Amino acid sequence: MKPDFIIKKLDLSKIYVLSLLYDLFLVIYSFGIRLVSTWNKKAKLWLKGRENFFENLRNTYTVGPNKKVWMHCSSLGEFEQGRPVLKKLMENDPGISVVITFFSPSGYEIARNDKDFRQVYYMPMDSLLNAKKLLDILKPDIVLWVKYEYWHYYLQEIKKRKIPLLLISGVYQQNQVFFKWYGSFYRKMLECFTHFFVQNVSSKDQLQKLIAGEKITVSGDTRCDRVINIAENFTEVDGIANFCANKKVIVAGSTWEDDEAEWTHFVKTHPEIKFIIAPHEIDDENLTDIKKEFPGSIFYSEWMEKQVPGDNTLNCLIIDNIGKLSRLYKYATITYVGGGFAYNGLHNILEAAVYGKPVIFGPEYEKNFEAEELIDCSGAISIENALELEKVVNGLLDNEEEITSRGTAAKNYIYSNAGASKKIIEYIQENRLLIS
Repeated sequence: MKPDFIIKKLDLSKIYVLSLLYDLFLVIYSFGIRLVSTWNKKAKLWLKGRENFFENLRNTYTVGPNKKVWMHCSSLGEFEQGRPVLKKLMENDPGISVVITFFSPSGYEIARNDKDFRQVYYMPMDSLLNAKKLLDILKPDIVLWVKYEYWHYYLQEIKKRKIPLLLISGVYQQNQVFFKWYGSFYRKMLECFTHFFVQNVSSKDQLQKLIAGEKITVSGDTRCDRVINIAENFTEVDGIANFCANKKVIVAGSTWEDDEAEWTHFVKTHPEIKFIIAPHEIDDENLTDIKKEFPGSIFYSEWMEKQVPGDNTLNCLIIDNIGKLSRLYKYATITYVGGGFAYNGLHNILEAAVYGKPVIFGPEYEKNFEAEELIDCSGAISIENALELEKVVNGLLDNEEEITSRGTAAKNYIYSNAGASKKIIEYIQENRLLIS
């Protein structure tokens, strides 16, 4: 058996090597982004958003009379999880200053147009210098980190400055790097957090292998609070009711090419049903390809100019802009959520479930525990291929009672998991993290 000092020395050596590999990864990533940006729109936005970053931040960052909150999100999904927490904080104290940073363009582009949040920025690439400069400018009193992304230098600098750091809507599984034999470098990042708010009990059980249980709270998913708020304050989407024309409606949201391929035959052979497709990617090339696959289709922008209710030649509406999907599911008889045929996995199914509609998706949902729970409570159905999809959809359309019962189960699941934001706010208040 090795003496403790030898074991500690070996661990430190391993962390040092992994730290060097991490720095190498950052260099390669930066180089790769620049290379990909020559043809990729998102990569171009990623670079453009970081040009003259600190100069722009110094010129635009303003603070109110009270405490300062910094929330970091990877992308749009994480923003939707963090948003209800920020909204409650701002309602409780209108004088607080809120700044939001993003790693991905998809989240940034949506959030910067959100009237509730005025200070939205990209996060500079992780480095010791960038971390120091950013924190010197922001001087946050509390930092909220949403679900994913662990940036070593930022987290270490926050810890060094003794700023309360909360992780919200966390999910932890055995296959994550923290729990691997080579994960010591990433385990050090977990030690930077003051408290963890995780989505389910299994996440707490897993995280407790590394972190003391008193630092972990099972709060649920803050997205439930978000989708409930959207549903309960629903506003009509212009032109959609006219398109649906009191027919049975299937809304397919956040679709990729593989998802759309599963629907092609069914849409062509069921002209009596209205279909609304909201692709995940809305660049011109992708939209043109989708329109070719569905002959009786029209873009939403075209429909808004035309709007001829009762036009039986059109049964498929392709949404060619962003920001409407969370309300489109309201019009559905049956919903379908994309991403379940891709490696990255399923998109947000809670947006559809909250309206009390059955949810269908593909087989790749292992990263989404809520998908498993919705299946278990009969609120959702997973399909493997187009034949199974058509069988499931036809079965539902022929059975109104099943549509109702599955929809009710889906809605009940959302409401039974509400309240995550409240638990986080209560922790902040009880620990006086935003009290002057």
